[in-house]
Amino acid sequence: MPISADQFESITDDSGPTPGTNAHEILSFLESNPDQAFTQSEIAEATSVTQGSVGPTLVRLREAGRVDHKGNYWRVSDHVRSVDAATDHAGAVAASHEDDPLEYDDWQEYAVDPRQNRE
Repeated sequence: MPISADQFESITDDSGPTPGTNAHEILSFLESNPDQAFTQSEIAEATSVTQGSVGPTLVRLREAGRVDHKGNYWRVSDHVRSVDAATDHAGAVAASHEDDPLEYDDWQEYAVDPRQNRE
């Protein structure tokens, strides 16, 4: 189905694979098993992606920096894992301040002015 030019312009390459695609299916599987690496056959068995589509999809994901490859094995990349960890941490910090958010004056006590202390 065609999309409008405005919809096309709003697409960002760093937003990740579109849900429902082979790339999304494979990356979701690998992200749910971050401490393991799998062969193409194992990935095909664990997902709804056909055996013939797994290899080309993994190559595209590797080129995008989302998966790592060694020998016959594939895993979610360290970059994706670190972004996930940072996102989880930021969410936890934000959640911890929901009940008792910092007031502006309290925040100012810890704020750093980048214009000060320049070398």
